[in-house]
Amino acid sequence: MQYRSPKLLKSAQGQRCQYCDSLGTTVSCHANRVALGKGTGIKAPDFYVAWLCQECHSLYDGRTGRLTKDECDELWTRAYLRTVREWFLQGIVGVQ
Repeated sequence: MQYRSPKLLKSAQGQRCQYCDSLGTTVSCHANRVALGKGTGIKAPDFYVAWLCQECHSLYDGRTGRLTKDECDELWTRAYLRTVREWFLQGIVGVQ
C-alpha cells in the first residue's frame, strides 16, 4: 500500500526528536522493514514515520554507528510510538 501524506511528513518540522529528545533538524524517518511496506526502491507508507533528528536518523539508517537489527527496531519503534502520540495530542491526526 502506497499512502502518501505531505502533511504527516511536514509535521516533523520544528519538533523534538522522539528518540533522543533533541531540538534541532527533525525529519520524518520512514520504517525500513518489509513487514511495514518497505521494498527495493519503495518507501514504507507515510503513516509509518517517526520524528527523528539527523543524528538518530543516520544511526537508524546505518550511515553512522553500528546498531544491531534489534537495536534499530527498538530505536524506530520507540520514536514511532511517541510520534503517533504527538500527532494526536497536537491535532495533526484525529478520529472522526
